[in-house]
Amino acid sequence: MCSKSSLCPPSGSPGSPGRRGMTGFRGPPGFVGRPGVKGQKGDEGEKGDRGLQGFMGPKGGRGFKGDKGERGLEGPPGDPGRKGEDGVCPHACESSQVPSGPPGQPGSSGPRGLPGSPGPMGLKGEKGDTGGMGAPGVPGLVGDKGEPGPQAECNCTVGLEGAPGPQGEKGEQGQVGVTGQRGPQGEKGDIGPQGMMGPPGPCMPSIQSSFAAGLTSSYPQPNAPVVFAHVLYNVQGSYNPVSGLYTAPINGTYVFSYHLTVHERVLKVGLFHNYRPVVITTDPKVLGTTSHSVILHLAQGDQVWLQVKDSATNGMYAGSESSSTFSGFLLHPDSCDMALLRAPRPFMATPQGEYSWGSMSGSEPQPTDRGAN
Repeated sequence: MCSKSSLCPPSGSPGSPGRRGMTGFRGPPGFVGRPGVKGQKGDEGEKGDRGLQGFMGPKGGRGFKGDKGERGLEGPPGDPGRKGEDGVCPHACESSQVPSGPPGQPGSSGPRGLPGSPGPMGLKGEKGDTGGMGAPGVPGLVGDKGEPGPQAECNCTVGLEGAPGPQGEKGEQGQVGVTGQRGPQGEKGDIGPQGMMGPPGPCMPSIQSSFAAGLTSSYPQPNAPVVFAHVLYNVQGSYNPVSGLYTAPINGTYVFSYHLTVHERVLKVGLFHNYRPVVITTDPKVLGTTSHSVILHLAQGDQVWLQVKDSATNGMYAGSESSSTFSGFLLHPDSCDMALLRAPRPFMATPQGEYSWGSMSGSEPQPTDRGAN
């Protein structure tokens, strides 16, 4: 307070309240009471001998819950926070203009309006072009035949023979006569001679045929089909592992191939189709391999096999480290429209003796007896 004798500063209008100061830090916890006086430490006794291990005692029961501890002393209040900065009043205490926010999303579409009134009738269009001529009509029915006229009276005298008149119209067909009675049954005739062999079996698009076999004995004998006795695949059974012959089950296009090991001798081998060599391979190496493949058209019952020429050129080999194989499969059967390829073929009998090496040109050779070339 200012006394009357002292000069007091002129009192102005009170300033705006300052911003609220920051909250002060939390005061430290209250002091813990003083611990009691610690007793004196006793003399250290001598270490006794280790006693025997006692029996494990029974598990003790659960202890009683201890009493709740007393509440600690309340700590002193914390120091007040520092004073906030004085507020600043703007020149105009009116509210400032806040810029407008972003535009809102478009609202949902309104209901569909009522249908409008029908418009006025349009003007009459121009006359169209003349259409094309229509198709001719159906011809009418044939009219009924007229009745014959009255017969004229003949008051003629015998005269010279006149010229032949024009040919009359063809008369109408007479009615069919009554069927006659069935005659007695004749006697059964004699059995006629056996007819020619028909064409091979019909086309069967769903049939399959394939085989693969390996050689088990080296240096096969000539003048006979080479027997590939180790069957690798022969589900349809068209290959005979005893005779070495493959028999076509149906008319069609077939693919055959062989891969042979040559050892110590020259090899001359041919792929035969019904006693005729189709391809011949000669390998003069004493150690090597030879192979070939061919596409053939076969009729049902045709046979295919491999054959060596003679004892001096039968160097076909098979061992634990080398293989010789013969394989083939049906590429596709004949179509039912390929009648020319289903013509009957001559009867083919299995030879009683040796097979001939044959020739790749000329007519189809026939099997020969043993001892033939």
